[in-house]
Amino acid sequence: MIKQVLSEADQKMDKSVEATREEFAAIRTGRAHPSMFAKLTADYYGTPTPLQQLASFTAPEARVILIQPYDMGAMSEIEKSIRDSDLGVNPANDGKVLRCVFPELTEERRKEFIKIARAKAEDGRVSVRNIRRSAKQSLEKLEKDGEVGKDDVTGAEKRLDAATKKHTDEIDDLLKHKEAELLEV
Repeated sequence: MIKQVLSEADQKMDKSVEATREEFAAIRTGRAHPSMFAKLTADYYGTPTPLQQLASFTAPEARVILIQPYDMGAMSEIEKSIRDSDLGVNPANDGKVLRCVFPELTEERRKEFIKIARAKAEDGRVSVRNIRRSAKQSLEKLEKDGEVGKDDVTGAEKRLDAATKKHTDEIDDLLKHKEAELLEV
């Protein structure tokens, strides 16, 4: 029972770290990359559809993304979705592809992105701690119901704390790398 609770908590914490990593990938740095468009959706025949399913993305230069729609009928919706997003870019439509040229980041904008990254990292850490709290409550319930002994629960809580620390440290490392990437000119 204890192994199951700890294993579930560890898997959920891994997912929280991965979600934080994906959130960081969506934060713009000096270079343009296709993952910046991962969270965007466009209305495709009445259904909100992720842009990754509607078009291919290529980065021929550091600050340029070319978007080639699979269905030319969806081009205007893709263009509208990008324009309305918080990416701060206006796509140029040449009839075949959309070209998104990202402007250089100002120092003020970089600092804003660092604040956003820190907030997302804190969200990730809070998520990991919530998973820890839930697992700890499950362990305490097992002890209260008499299914396991107090010593077993104490040892499991120590392993749970170690897993929590490992995952929050991983999020801190991701944040440190993202901040370095954002400060790089």
